[in-house]
Amino acid sequence: MDRVRRKEILVGAEDFIKIRTGDYYYVDKTGLIRDLLQKKGEVTLFTRPRRFGKTLNMSMLKAFFEYGCSPQVFEGLEITEETELCEKYMGRFPVISVSLKSAEEKDFASARSQVCAIIGNEALRFQFLLQSSRLTESEKALYRQLITVDRENKEMFSIPDAVLNASLQTLSSLLHKHYGQKAIILIDEYDVPLAKASERGYYDQMLLLIRNLFGQALKTNASLEFAVLTGCLRISKESVFTGLNNLKVFSLTNRRFSQYFGFTDQEVRELLEYYGCAHCYEAVREWYDGYQFGSTNVYCPWDVLNYCDSFYGEGEEMPQNYWINTSGNDIICTFIQMSEKSFARHEMEQLAAGGAVAKEIHQDLTYRDLYSSMENMWSILLATGYLTSRGQAGDGRLSLAIPNKEVQEIFARQLIQYFQEAVQKNGAAMEAFCTAVQEGDAAEVERRFQAYLRKTVSIHDYSIRNSLKENFCHGILLGFLSFKEGWTVASNRETGEGYSDIVIVIEEERTGIIIEVKYPQSENLESACQEALGQIKRLRYDEFLYDQGIQTIFKYGIACWKKRCKVVLEKELR
Repeated sequence: MDRVRRKEILVGAEDFIKIRTGDYYYVDKTGLIRDLLQKKGEVTLFTRPRRFGKTLNMSMLKAFFEYGCSPQVFEGLEITEETELCEKYMGRFPVISVSLKSAEEKDFASARSQVCAIIGNEALRFQFLLQSSRLTESEKALYRQLITVDRENKEMFSIPDAVLNASLQTLSSLLHKHYGQKAIILIDEYDVPLAKASERGYYDQMLLLIRNLFGQALKTNASLEFAVLTGCLRISKESVFTGLNNLKVFSLTNRRFSQYFGFTDQEVRELLEYYGCAHCYEAVREWYDGYQFGSTNVYCPWDVLNYCDSFYGEGEEMPQNYWINTSGNDIICTFIQMSEKSFARHEMEQLAAGGAVAKEIHQDLTYRDLYSSMENMWSILLATGYLTSRGQAGDGRLSLAIPNKEVQEIFARQLIQYFQEAVQKNGAAMEAFCTAVQEGDAAEVERRFQAYLRKTVSIHDYSIRNSLKENFCHGILLGFLSFKEGWTVASNRETGEGYSDIVIVIEEERTGIIIEVKYPQSENLESACQEALGQIKRLRYDEFLYDQGIQTIFKYGIACWKKRCKVVLEKELR
């Protein structure tokens, strides 16, 4: 790869001004400003999955509208072509910008304190209000309440309930009076406090706080020019935005603004070309494309930027799964557990095999409803980016599918973990399986293993790496075999000239067991078993057991394909 000097990629950057003044690579999304001004409502909500550029776009809006805006940071960007809009709106407003992303504490008191800190720190940006000749002493006293620090805990703000509930409205009215210009309010990740409160048992308290905070700031605020909110889920209007008739919601099914969250195909092609990896386009498309927002197909920006950064910095061409580490992916675990008890297990198999399912989507949910039914789970998976729309399926339903290879691997890894853990809950079945393995009863090992595979969700889709399919079978086997006390079980242990899948030593019996797992590309399981046994012999996996003085060695070649398996045994006595 040529080493021509190119702009650096600031992976994970959410500060628009830092990216622009630091001369980092920026994918131009400033057209959002134009479209927002031309079609704006008084309050606009954008819902998108994590890592699709919501926070960076909010930072861009703040940089454009706020007093003191530097026109230089927008130089060469699309919005500067709109000269009339720039003259009328650029740098013309007080802007209140808060992110509720960090309000995710273990209890309500801690979460409330975090909200106070978020509001208090934003209010500190406007300390000039204390010297404003346009504010009365009473109004300055109101401002002081927003920035008052707890005497005992110097790091925390102490804001009374009534003051906190009115804090955004108060701050906007003070700024309005000082400047003679209504304020713009930006609230990023508005639903994070509610999500965490729902998980941790203080939902009703947090709901009341957020409802009061938003109600006063967004519904009855004469000092509001307009507001923009972002979040992952579109929460029921009745639960959060009660009485807010001026709200416009643009979810991922809406066409308007669809190109401003995520990277379009053209933007990705330009990015790959710039960093000298245009030849990797097909791999990047298979791994990170596949999301449909409105009528626009988009890539996950987090993944594409990470990939280009790895390629440019380290010459790494193989796509990796970057998105999986940005969240705990608990939603997939919940989905798998719920699907096991319903018809959705069959639909899960359709998805894992690269197919689609037709579902009615409910976009107005409350957090109480999210996990109340399997039907709601489809809506959550769509909103959070684990599934995407493949268009209308009729009767008001959407055709849903896993968007790309990256998310397929997330599903597959979670399935492996789930069924590994499930194996160990059936002690009798594990005992019988281990006995068959120890006695060299290949037919019984095959019967019991295949019976369990029928209960699992298949991950046979060819777009998933073969090593991951083998890991699925490997993981279930390991779950069974680790049950037996007195056995030394090693996975992927260096033996002979390679790494054997599973090696077991039973000291008391002077017995050793070697298992090699294969997942062939067709259902020729016998051939795959013979290949596994040949690998054990060729790479001398049994050498370690000989060194241990083992007298009886069972060598198992096990092949899996979909929900079928074949077990072939070779036995050696010394």
